Amino acid sequence: MARYLLRRTLAAIPTLLAISFVIFAILDLAPGDPTSSFPLSIPPEVREQYREALGFNDTFLVRYGKWLRQMTVDEPIALIEQSFGADAGSSRTRIQSWASRSPVMDTIAERLPQTLWVLGVSFLLGIAIAVPLGVVSAYRQYSLVDQLGTLASMVGYSVPTFFTGLVAIIVFSVWLGWFPSFYDTTHEVTDFASFVFQLRQMAMPVAVLALFNAAALSRFTRSSMLENLGEDYIRTARAKGVDERGVLLRHALRNSAIPIVTLIALQIPGIFAGAIITEQIFRINGLGQALISAINASDIPMVQTLTFIFAVLVVASNLLADVLYGLLDPRIRYE
Repeated sequence: MARYLLRRTLAAIPTLLAISFVIFAILDLAPGDPTSSFPLSIPPEVREQYREALGFNDTFLVRYGKWLRQMTVDEPIALIEQSFGADAGSSRTRIQSWASRSPVMDTIAERLPQTLWVLGVSFLLGIAIAVPLGVVSAYRQYSLVDQLGTLASMVGYSVPTFFTGLVAIIVFSVWLGWFPSFYDTTHEVTDFASFVFQLRQMAMPVAVLALFNAAALSRFTRSSMLENLGEDYIRTARAKGVDERGVLLRHALRNSAIPIVTLIALQIPGIFAGAIITEQIFRINGLGQALISAINASDIPMVQTLTFIFAVLVVASNLLADVLYGLLDPRIRYE
């Protein structure tokens, strides 16, 4: 397993390098200037000095090399220094945001907790709903539970998150007044009342994302379970006297877990993509809103960094899915 992880990690390096080059090249062609947000009173020579300090006048390959070094060397070292209070003892140039004039990674670190709170809870809630619903729907095929689950899955997967989010705000916030319409990112949990408010303001964005994530996963779980419930080893297990719970959990679900785990792992980057829209609707000051704000402000360094981070998540999710294969199916060997 260790050798396989090492091989896959080394194989992912050229992939990430190619992705980083494509991202940098495409966004480098986009219109934008680091001095575009400067006041008109700033003289042209000062603007030119600022462009020169950021390396904006360098050639494309030089700028790409600097950005790649900052992403892979300078920013990780700066993160270690900030986390552990260490000092590497060498000067580094960090990726600067054109809009805020601050390091891009510092902005990402400030907004990441808000995104992880909402996305993490919605991701786990979606799994907790989808897998049992898919198992029950397969076991009770064509029953009322199966039909209702199919209807909910089709609606959840077909309707985009921005529409369900707006409907949730209108119904549960404007009409009923049960939940706040916008997410307060400055709220701090200090007592039980503030904890309840935190749960209330997380309820709608978490529910919207969980519904969307659970829709596809529940149908996938149902399909995989139906395929395995008709196999000979299931009939053999029942003939040997294994109870139905053991048949479902120890035999059918375990053998159905590989495609389910694959979809779960591959949904991780998709959740961040869905958060781009959801965070805009509920005004969550997270990574999704940071990306949209950077696009509107032509903040190219912020867009490049966030896009590359999402690409790293896709590659890491594929690696995670491959590793889980071997843990779930002993027939799979990596040596």
